[in-house]
Amino acid sequence: MKKKKSYKSPTIENRRVRHEYHIEDTLEVGIVLRGTEVKSLRNGQASLAEGWIRATQRPVGLALHGVHIAEYSDAGPAQQHAPIRTRVLLAHKREILKLASFTTSQGHTLVPLKIYFSNNKAKVLVGLASGKRKSDKRQELAKKSAQRDIDRAMKRRM
Repeated sequence: MKKKKSYKSPTIENRRVRHEYHIEDTLEVGIVLRGTEVKSLRNGQASLAEGWIRATQRPVGLALHGVHIAEYSDAGPAQQHAPIRTRVLLAHKREILKLASFTTSQGHTLVPLKIYFSNNKAKVLVGLASGKRKSDKRQELAKKSAQRDIDRAMKRRM
């Protein structure tokens, strides 16, 4: 009997977002990709660092901007995709309208947190975020540093 090869697709995360924003809520949405983009994502060749999302009410839709998905090296030049392009996100109409109304208030934005595969379909985890102040960022770093020191001291005691 032939064994199936277990393939674990990578998860591309935007870790910087959690430092820059307070994430109030998350939503999983689909993404429309081309063939070479899917293969590059499966290889883990993408960056969400500069990505952002726009939700519009008329026409109702979600668009992912500024995400870099590298060209697939094994494909010929005719089949390549543009590394940075606007990609359509898929969600229910009521969810899109909710996201669009969230972004109308000042200081709120939509950011991509992760791109991953679920049941062989590419998904994007969208975060409803509000910006942090510089003092909030400093307090958070101080808390992390203090917790690290406590953990280190406890480890030595054990």
